[in-house]
Amino acid sequence: MIGTIVQFLLLAATLVLAFYFLTHRRKARAKAGVKLGFVVFIIAAVWAVLRPDDLTVLANLIGVDRGTDLLLYLLVIAFLFTTMSTWIRFREQELRYARLARAVALQSPVLPDQER
Repeated sequence: MIGTIVQFLLLAATLVLAFYFLTHRRKARAKAGVKLGFVVFIIAAVWAVLRPDDLTVLANLIGVDRGTDLLLYLLVIAFLFTTMSTWIRFREQELRYARLARAVALQSPVLPDQER
């Protein structure tokens, strides 16, 4: 009974996340590869929730003892990928702001004796 409720809540959360991501395409500004990866992630999440024993079988084929361990390893890798992607995106955005500030400064220079 409790397992069924947990499965329902996990599936509902996954579907809400997928719906939000797919309906707010303009705001997400994700590339096609990221969107495809997200769809694959949603399908894998639904599969893992509905058939957790399959995850254990897959883990055993790979050489991991439990399906939950495999899931943890995959989530750590996904977290590292997301963190690195965000860091790179912020660094590129900072460089764009610096270039913009330089361009604005060159268009309207203020000479030292004009400051007063």
